Amino acid sequence: MVEITDVLPESLAEKAGIKPLDLLLSADGNEINDVLDYRFYLTNEQVVLRLLRDGDEYSVTLKKGEYEDIGLEFERPLMDRKHSCENKCVFCFIDQLPKGMRKTLYFKDDDSRLSFLHGNYITLTNLCDHDIERIIKMRISPVNISVHTTNPTLRVEMMHNKRAGEVLSYLDRLAEAGISLCTQIVLCRGINDGEELKRTMRDLAKLSPALVSCSIVPAGLTKFREKLYPLSAFSREESCDVIDEVESFASECLKEYGSRIFFCSDEFYLRAERPLPEDEYYEGYSQIENGVGMITSLKTEVLWELEDFGEYLDRFLEKYPYGRTVSVVTGEAAYECISSLSKEVSDATDGRLQVRVYKIINNYFGESITVSGLLTGTDMLEQLMGRELGDELLIPANTLKADEDVFLDDMTPTELSEKLGVLVKPSSDSGDGFIRAILGI
Repeated sequence: MVEITDVLPESLAEKAGIKPLDLLLSADGNEINDVLDYRFYLTNEQVVLRLLRDGDEYSVTLKKGEYEDIGLEFERPLMDRKHSCENKCVFCFIDQLPKGMRKTLYFKDDDSRLSFLHGNYITLTNLCDHDIERIIKMRISPVNISVHTTNPTLRVEMMHNKRAGEVLSYLDRLAEAGISLCTQIVLCRGINDGEELKRTMRDLAKLSPALVSCSIVPAGLTKFREKLYPLSAFSREESCDVIDEVESFASECLKEYGSRIFFCSDEFYLRAERPLPEDEYYEGYSQIENGVGMITSLKTEVLWELEDFGEYLDRFLEKYPYGRTVSVVTGEAAYECISSLSKEVSDATDGRLQVRVYKIINNYFGESITVSGLLTGTDMLEQLMGRELGDELLIPANTLKADEDVFLDDMTPTELSEKLGVLVKPSSDSGDGFIRAILGI
């Protein structure tokens, strides 16, 4: 059961007499425990709700459109508490966070509902047979799963959870039921790489066609690893080896299944000092949120937009007849790409747009962290103070909390703006968004 916190005026629920603080028990005899139950069982065009008010049960029958909202609101978006992670992974990034950051960053979620609704990755270790049956019944697809290894013994050791090996059987059950699987492997040097990586890729490939894709990303290592499992970063040569192994097997998959399935993150290519693959290699960028093809995607989109730059230029010249100077912040990983693309856009304006690109070294978490999404306001402030920033400072949008303008270290863009004396704005990671941001239109 879930408590109703509000009933929207003039809604079907209000007209049926439902009130705030009533408890929603079931829909057409199906118990309601969370948002997935609610959405799934309220798709019928006629639905009977059973509710509880002041200890007394009552029922209402609603006639509605298949996906029509009936006007009930609940305290939490999930209508339930988030399910937390029960693992103690040797590579866990949250365990490597310093003290004093915002509290929500220290919560480890491992919730299948968030996997479906927001693309979060789950480990399967806190699911039971009933949960798998519900996923299959409701056709919750795709499911994003952190696999790391298909060696049951090694998975238990890496995740410090005795169920980590046995729940691998859920992969087969989901695949056999036709549930799409997006997977990831966080690769730890000397643990699940080499022959173990080859084994994992072979095992996962057998799940095709249910297996949509798999990203291989290096474990993120901050400078706050005291008393944690000793891990070290992949060297240039070792990164080359990982890429060779993955690309070789991916080529076999392309022949057999029509898709490469397995993709290394951009970070491996940058560590290996190898050129990133071209746009068509990524097959639609199914793993872009995991940093797979992110740089190539941005480059491709920007260059495509520049082929038809006339409308952009007209709006720019109308707004800035005397030109504009803007600064762009990025992490070490994307610096060369952002610098190159900024020059392309500047050249397209015949020099009326001046762009300064600043590479921010991640002192907050440690210099081994090079992605822009983990930059903090503190590092930006320290490294940009006294620099020529022009009319505006653009920061990557992924440095901010998704639903709030705040950096990882709790500083806000407004605070950064006041201290640097320049307007601070987030810039989209899409090609169109990037161009519009630096042009200021």
